[in-house]
Amino acid sequence: MEIIIIIIGIILDRISKLWAINTLSKGKDIVVIDNFFRFSYLENRGAAFGIFQNKTILLSIVTLVVITAMIYYIFKYKPESKVLRLSIALIISGAIGNLIDRIYYNYVVDFILLHYKDVYYYPTFNVADILVVVGTILLAICIIKEGK
Repeated sequence: MEIIIIIIGIILDRISKLWAINTLSKGKDIVVIDNFFRFSYLENRGAAFGIFQNKTILLSIVTLVVITAMIYYIFKYKPESKVLRLSIALIISGAIGNLIDRIYYNYVVDFILLHYKDVYYYPTFNVADILVVVGTILLAICIIKEGK
């Protein structure tokens, strides 16, 4: 099950980023909901919220270590919780999606922009980021629920 989730997550991330590159990289945003939600191309050379700018090698190594640790955990401990396995698979797929960008482009393609008028802009993100965040939330729920 985890392998299928990981593959689907990577495919969805790649398709969405290729769409963003081909459609948005020319500088034309697509407004979905005026003053709230649009697609806008961004080359992120850092991590979440733009931290660690131009630290591609460091971010790639950290990502590889996290992916390896999670794969090791799944194979060594074979968790019974489907939610735990799902959370780890989502995190791995998102991490691999952004790692592919870092290795191939030397930056991560971000294109989903949420904002309130011109008052507040949430940092631009992508499908891989959504997978990591949802996986992390599910993981936190598992940890709290299991008390481990």
